[in-house]
Amino acid sequence: MIKTPIRVDIVSDVVCPWCIVGYRQLLNAATATGIEIETYWHPFELNPDMEPEGENLREHIMRKYGSSATQSDAAREQLTKIGAELDINFLWSDASRIYNTFNAHQLIHLASDEGKAQDLKLALFEAYFTQGLDVSSEDVLLEVAETIGLDLDKAETALADQSFASVVREKEAFWTSRGVTGVPTMIFDGKFAMSGAQGVDNFSKVLAQFSDT
Repeated sequence: MIKTPIRVDIVSDVVCPWCIVGYRQLLNAATATGIEIETYWHPFELNPDMEPEGENLREHIMRKYGSSATQSDAAREQLTKIGAELDINFLWSDASRIYNTFNAHQLIHLASDEGKAQDLKLALFEAYFTQGLDVSSEDVLLEVAETIGLDLDKAETALADQSFASVVREKEAFWTSRGVTGVPTMIFDGKFAMSGAQGVDNFSKVLAQFSDT
């Protein structure tokens, strides 16, 4: 009997380091258990009111979470170590910035129509965390879109006309109305939600549970 892959809906943001960490942990869990999954990405903005120029990342974290510079540096070191174990190359600097991602989510929605949403999502993670690029910049978004073969004419039009603004807002509202307040949030088979990067072992247990149903 061929089992249907387990559907995993992932609510996340492009500038959330724990989102890419959680995703890689999930992939490792799927590999370790031999259980096939299908992932679907959904929009969430960590900073919907962020100014166009963004904000220095360390200052943002200190202001938003009340942490000290020392605590911020310790968190970066922890993420860098965890990332290295998952083949994620987090590159931080004193100039690292955080940005609004509304336009990025619109392009991901466009990419989903061409079956390339995951390709674009992962390329944007790479662009932001490893290349340090401004993922709110239209030029950067189009450059990244081109690398995964997205139709550039459609992408340019979507950003210029804000073609998918309303549908992205509706998707964001859908998940927040269902209690999603932080990311990543993963929903397994539409039945069970987990928040955060829970680790390979925990994801393996969940996958095994749904594989047996």
